[in-house]
Amino acid sequence: MIDGSPGETTVVRLCRLDEIDDGGMARFELDGFNLAVIRIEDKVYGLEDRCSHQNVPLSTGEVDTDECLVVCTKHGAAFDVETGEALILPATRPVPTYDLAVEDGEVLLVLS
Repeated sequence: MIDGSPGETTVVRLCRLDEIDDGGMARFELDGFNLAVIRIEDKVYGLEDRCSHQNVPLSTGEVDTDECLVVCTKHGAAFDVETGEALILPATRPVPTYDLAVEDGEVLLVLS
């Protein structure tokens, strides 16, 4: 369960960075939502694990490390890993993003 008082920052440990391959993704089931964590080199990005076009899990898709995109397997919709912006049709709506950090080799979800 993820709880925090209003105005407080909550930090949730997700995994070790080396548990996600460079150019890979991992899925985490959290309170009320699923999170796709994308690794590109030593940076990690968090997106809601749901394509805004047809609710397919993005974590089953592909990562384009050159363009910093996640591509949905269902119809090829693509999203910017930093902003969640829908960049390739058929998706037209962005997906929510989440703040992640890496500290001492640990991937952390930071909720404010």
